[in-house]
Amino acid sequence: MSLFNKILASVGIGAATVDTKLHRSSYTAGEVVSGVIEIKGGNTEQQIDTIYLTLSTNYIKEMNDTKYNETAVIKKIKVNEAFTIRANELHNIPFSFVLPADVPVTMGQTRVWIHTGLDIKSAVDPTDQDYIEVKPTPLASNILQSVEQLGFRLRKVDCEAASARLRRNYLFVQEFEFIPTNQAYRRHLDELEIIFLAQSDNYAEILMQVDRKARGLSSLLSEALDMDESFVRLTIEAGDNVKAKLQQAIERYM
Repeated sequence: MSLFNKILASVGIGAATVDTKLHRSSYTAGEVVSGVIEIKGGNTEQQIDTIYLTLSTNYIKEMNDTKYNETAVIKKIKVNEAFTIRANELHNIPFSFVLPADVPVTMGQTRVWIHTGLDIKSAVDPTDQDYIEVKPTPLASNILQSVEQLGFRLRKVDCEAASARLRRNYLFVQEFEFIPTNQAYRRHLDELEIIFLAQSDNYAEILMQVDRKARGLSSLLSEALDMDESFVRLTIEAGDNVKAKLQQAIERYM
């Protein structure tokens, strides 16, 4: 019977199961994520080599005019060393890790999740997946709110594959696309895009794409060639007058 149970466990029948229980489901970028991994033994004793947590997100990659949904690993954490779980045994393993300050926020189409995997030799590895809400850091939130206060509305947020010059820690960047709502900006601009290149609690390096409205034949030609777009790189610190700094940078390229 024991041998039969082991054979069944090797193909996932009557094997150990895993359930990750987070203490919270909502976090601000840079906070500590904590919880408990609950492992329940199956019908037979099993050797668990590794338990790992993988923090992931989704992004869009375009190739040959076709868009694909891809998954990017943001962080991978090894939780424990190898151990044996007996039949029907309940084993709880607490964990904690710091959510990176530059993790994408869960706005628009962006999703962030924690995947728990058990590495069991010669068996189907049991897994668990938990989605979390990620809110921007206070400084990032200040930047996004300041753009809206200046007279823009957030239209779209998504993660897209990063070009070679924008690639930092990840294969993607998160883009925040705004459209002007007040008359002053609507006369001159079509849209404004913001990308966070790097950030922490105390500073944020952003790239702004200021898309000017086409006027006249030369402007139409510029728009066709994407020459109507200006890229502005800014470093904003926690003590800055964020709204004034953004306004100055935007109006310089109107």
